[in-house]
Amino acid sequence: MKIIKIPFSAGGLGKTNGTELAPSKIVEELRKISINQGGIKLDFNVETVNVNNCNISETNENIYNYIIQNDEMPIILGGDHSITYPCFKAFSKQFDNPGIIVFDAHPDCENNFSPPTHEDYLRVLIEEKYLRKSNIIIVGLRRWDTKEYDYLKKNKIKFFSMKEIISEGLTEVSEALMSAALNFGSLYISLDIDVLDPAFAPGTGYLEPFGMNTQDLMFFLRRLSNLRNLKAFDLVEINPKKDINDITVKTGAMIISELFKTNNF
Repeated sequence: MKIIKIPFSAGGLGKTNGTELAPSKIVEELRKISINQGGIKLDFNVETVNVNNCNISETNENIYNYIIQNDEMPIILGGDHSITYPCFKAFSKQFDNPGIIVFDAHPDCENNFSPPTHEDYLRVLIEEKYLRKSNIIIVGLRRWDTKEYDYLKKNKIKFFSMKEIISEGLTEVSEALMSAALNFGSLYISLDIDVLDPAFAPGTGYLEPFGMNTQDLMFFLRRLSNLRNLKAFDLVEINPKKDINDITVKTGAMIISELFKTNNF
């Protein structure tokens, strides 16, 4: 498996300072895990993208150029959520009919800024035509402003709020995710750690109650990771500076460890 570190936090415009520490911290914890719960040995290589935390545009260009030359299915460690913009932009050039499933407490469709921040990246990917509206599913939403909610509804972007997940059940929602993802030519999964309830992931910038627990999240990820069209995965918004006893970093490492399989990754 290839792990690509992107230690970038400037996409949060000061709100995500500390997330640049997460990639190295997660890898450090990952090296402590010999085999995952499936009994699979963790064998991986680590690469790092050159970033400039004083220049978003330069960093986005570096990320794009790095990812588009990638010849192996990567796990990408951020950093703030703005890194998904250049990563998916490159991904969309590599594969036909690309789609994305985002696990996040927030829609990240605030504004059409260029370069996008961690609160805008998804909207900018849509507006710049790198991502079809019909090829987006957001899972775990529970905090948005009126503008974002209206944008999702107006553009018929599929999402499952936490309220819907609890109401419909994990199995039903996961079946819907699998069915939709099979229609994508290629699948990119983006995981913002704040999809988890703060009780399970306190080390992040936006603590939103009533989130998922770790087992529920892994139920979704284990199923999705079996899809043959899954081509990339990113994990973002872990902030070691705000963590408690490294629990969020360790959770991130455990999540990554469970993606190691005899197929796909």
